[in-house]
Amino acid sequence: MKINFFKVPMALCITGLLSAGIFCSCEKQNATKDSVKDSGSQAVSESAVAENAAAPAAEKQTDATKTITLSDGSSITWIQDNMGEKLNPRDLFSDASDSLYNSLNLPNGIPASVSTYLLNADGEYVLFDAGLGAFGGQMLAHLNELGVNPDDVKKVYLTHLHVDHINGLVSKTDAGFEKVFKNADVYVGQVEKDAWMNMEKNDLQKAILGVYNDKLKLFAFGDTLPHNVIALDAVGHTPGHTVFQKGEMLVIGDLMHGYALQIDHPEINSNYDMDKAKSIESRKKILAYAKEHNLTMAGMHLPPPGFVK
Repeated sequence: MKINFFKVPMALCITGLLSAGIFCSCEKQNATKDSVKDSGSQAVSESAVAENAAAPAAEKQTDATKTITLSDGSSITWIQDNMGEKLNPRDLFSDASDSLYNSLNLPNGIPASVSTYLLNADGEYVLFDAGLGAFGGQMLAHLNELGVNPDDVKKVYLTHLHVDHINGLVSKTDAGFEKVFKNADVYVGQVEKDAWMNMEKNDLQKAILGVYNDKLKLFAFGDTLPHNVIALDAVGHTPGHTVFQKGEMLVIGDLMHGYALQIDHPEINSNYDMDKAKSIESRKKILAYAKEHNLTMAGMHLPPPGFVK
C-alpha cells in the first residue's frame, strides 16, 4: 500500500578508523505491494504508559527502558543503548548562533541518548535500529533484563546506515562478523542502501549488510512493512533516512540530535546531517505531521525516556 501523506515519494555520527577508512556512525526477494520490496525534554505523560501483560518487555521495565502500549494492543519499548548520561556538545550545532544556544541555558550540552526501540506486535518482536554494538552498546544487556533473547527478534527496521544504528547487528569473532539476530530479517531502504554502496568510506556498512545478505529486505518510501509499519521519506540526515509510523507512534530516527534546541528551531541542523537543506525540509515536514496527527515521537537521540509529544 502506497501512502501519500506528504507525497511520500547520515544519529549521532561516530568518527573513527575502520580498516582503511574513517566511518561515520552515527538478492531481493519477492514481497507483496503492501509490504516491502526485497534485496530536558517534554516527555510523554505517565497516563500514556501502560504495561502490556502479554509482553516480557512491558512487564520488566528498567531505568534504561520505558514501554508504551499503543491503541492496537501492540507495545513499543525505548531502550537506552549508551551508558550513563549523554550530552551533545554545543559545537555539534554550528548552525545555531551563540545567542540562540545560550538561551537554552544548557552550557554543558544538550541532553540526548543513543537509543533503539523494540516493538511487540502480533506476538513478534521487531527492533528499530540496532545501536552501537561493540562501541559501548548496552542494548543486549537491556534486552536480557526485559526477558528478550536476540533469537526472539524476527525483524529489524533500519532508519539509516550510520554506525551507531547498525553496529549492534553483529558481533566480532576470530572468523569475522557474525549475526547477533540470527532469526531476523533486516529491512533497509533501497535509496539508503544504494547510496551507501556508492560511497567511499563504507567498509563497515558493506560488511554488516553482507553478513545479513540472505535476510536482507529492501523497501521504498511509502511501503507498508509487516505489522502495519509505514516507511516515510525523511531524507537529509542521510540520502535515504527513513521515519517509521506505527499507529500513533512515529519512530523518527535521527531527525533531531538536540531536542531542546531543534524542537522549536527545526532550521538548525546537527553537523552530522549530510544534506542540510533536505534535512531542514524533512524535520519541518515530519514535526508538522506529528503535531497535526497528535503522534508520539520516538527518536534515536531523544533524551531519556525516549518519547516526546
